[in-house]
Amino acid sequence: MNIEQNMTVDTDNVAEQVGKAMYAKDQVGRRLGMNIEQIRPGYARISMDISAEMINGHDICHGGYIFSLVDTACAYACNSYNQNTMSQAVNIVFMSPATLNDTLVAVAVESAHSGRTGTYEIKVTNHKTRVIAVAQAQCRTVRGRMVEDLPLLRDAAND
Repeated sequence: MNIEQNMTVDTDNVAEQVGKAMYAKDQVGRRLGMNIEQIRPGYARISMDISAEMINGHDICHGGYIFSLVDTACAYACNSYNQNTMSQAVNIVFMSPATLNDTLVAVAVESAHSGRTGTYEIKVTNHKTRVIAVAQAQCRTVRGRMVEDLPLLRDAAND
């Protein structure tokens, strides 16, 4: 069943349920202390506190942790339609350093979609709303649903 079958579907609820199912399996996100703040179709807002273990030799947050936050926010946004979707490419630009005790927030928003390919814009800010990084990701839908009991929110085969 999918949304094209004229069903009344609470799309935000489906996206939230997909996010909860993903988070239950997301050992990396949980280990890094990431929190889902909001998910809706094509959108995710994920936060992460910068701890001492994330600080590099320049006394700033290692870029790999910031990239992990970007990739995670993108993953939740692109899978929010309840279709298995993977990142194909991510381009990131680090704008400002993140420091110990910063709370970073990554917001991923779908900017375009055609067939099985979508693009997402991801912006990372700290608790002072300073831009830490910006990224663009290309994602590809593959076979399967994230949660079998939930409807698909779109059918990539019919786009």
